[in-house]
Amino acid sequence: MNLFGRGENLPEESIAVIGLGRFGSAVAESLTRLGHEVLAIDERPEIVQRASETLTHVVQADSTESAVLIQLGIGEFDHVVVAIGTDIEASVLTVLACEEAGVREIWAKAINAKHGQILHRTGAHHVVYPEWAMGERVAHLVSGRMLDFIEFDDGFAIVKTKAPTEAVGKTLAESRLRSKYGVTVVGVKQPDKDFTYATPDTVVSEGDTLIVSGATTKVEAFASTT
Repeated sequence: MNLFGRGENLPEESIAVIGLGRFGSAVAESLTRLGHEVLAIDERPEIVQRASETLTHVVQADSTESAVLIQLGIGEFDHVVVAIGTDIEASVLTVLACEEAGVREIWAKAINAKHGQILHRTGAHHVVYPEWAMGERVAHLVSGRMLDFIEFDDGFAIVKTKAPTEAVGKTLAESRLRSKYGVTVVGVKQPDKDFTYATPDTVVSEGDTLIVSGATTKVEAFASTT
């Protein structure tokens, strides 16, 4: 039973989300708002009932059984998100079932590094750690002067922070922030004005917000000066 039909009737970018806890529900609802056709799957009837109030296609099914997923046509989906977290056995078995059903791209949630390693070995193409990522982000926002923080896997980060006093009234070339701190100012946002991409001639004013990129340790050090 594939709610979108099979083969050529399937939407160009079709996505299934398995596991409708807080993370899975947020992913499914966000994808729906972005205009994607989403099939949501969970084995708990009360969760399925609740999700059906906000999502169009919701199915109650045991995702650990590859035969069930094959019946749902899961192999025809472009992306499948396995959002099961706390039940590690169900998470791993679901990824395995998706792999056996021929899913082309499997995204899976992990709760720790060991769980993530098992998911990779079982067949997940991408593993995400939402709790860890959010914890890291909040720690930076609470302990530093960053307004926002995004870190990538290779130790690279992008932050939003206030302009340091030493840069106010100068162009970026004059303040030499890049050579001094080893970071790149990507853009500048003045209060009540549109975001502008930064150039060497961009003048920084008091109260400006800077978008800065670079190695995580370097942007952390830079943000501490603002």
